Amino acid sequence: MGRFLLQRLAGFVATLVAASVVVFLVLEVLPGDAAQVMLGPEAPAETVRALAHKLGVDRPPLARYLGWVEGMATGDLGTSYAYDTPVGELVAPSLALTLPLAALAMTLNTVLGLTLGLYAASRHNRLGDIVVMSLSQIGIALPTFWVGILLILLFAVALGWLPAGGFPGWSAGFWPALRALILPAVALALVQGAILARVTRAAVLDVMREDFVRTALAKGLSPGAALRRHVLRNAMIPIVTVLGLQLSSLLVLTIVVENVFSLPGLGHLILNAIANRDIVVVRDAVMLLAAMVVVVNFVVDLLYVAIDPRLSLREP
Repeated sequence: MGRFLLQRLAGFVATLVAASVVVFLVLEVLPGDAAQVMLGPEAPAETVRALAHKLGVDRPPLARYLGWVEGMATGDLGTSYAYDTPVGELVAPSLALTLPLAALAMTLNTVLGLTLGLYAASRHNRLGDIVVMSLSQIGIALPTFWVGILLILLFAVALGWLPAGGFPGWSAGFWPALRALILPAVALALVQGAILARVTRAAVLDVMREDFVRTALAKGLSPGAALRRHVLRNAMIPIVTVLGLQLSSLLVLTIVVENVFSLPGLGHLILNAIANRDIVVVRDAVMLLAAMVVVVNFVVDLLYVAIDPRLSLREP
């Protein structure tokens, strides 16, 4: 078990380092100059060079990378070029929206996907199974942003039940802030829930065909009891895998949904920073998203062992 944890921890650190290198290099090859963008195309060359020196963008790439990594390790994310504000002060309020949105969407996705998947598996090849699988196929085919637009037209414009966009902030109260997140969370959860429902159905059906389940049923155990006691735990490995991938996807898809619903989250911050050539903000925000994805994958690895301890004894 200890060796397994050390291997996973080493992989976690190596992945973070690789992600930081990729993020830095990708932003390095982008055309344009931050100092030139800030001063305008007509600015004198001497002024541009002076600002570039002040911002530190004229230093060698390796020195800038090492300085960036050191800053992240010590909690100093740098200062925004466009806003002249510490990046941490820009990212913190954005995360206060993006993380609750992703958590709410993940909760809805898990409840919806597992419920429909178990329902379909328990009614294999019957009407309920066919209806659920047909609806899930439609859900998989729908783009998330288009689902968001449809939800706005129905629940905000036609019915007036929920706001069409914007975010009042948590200081306005829990319920007003939560109401602003319901439609974007549903837009994210519907598509991901359709995928999870199909995976859950397939995983449960595979386990239900195993000999130990047939033996339990032959001994008089009811199908519902067999599902709870024997099937679910053995079907959880593929389900947890998909849930981990979906949580990573939701963190990235919030960028699209936040712009559909005009939410000032991390995605909105990244797009504004790209438009302003604010490389410091873009680099830190993208690295933050990458780090969250790596953390999710690390937690999923640990959940594998919690579900089936035998996995920690296998050779990698």
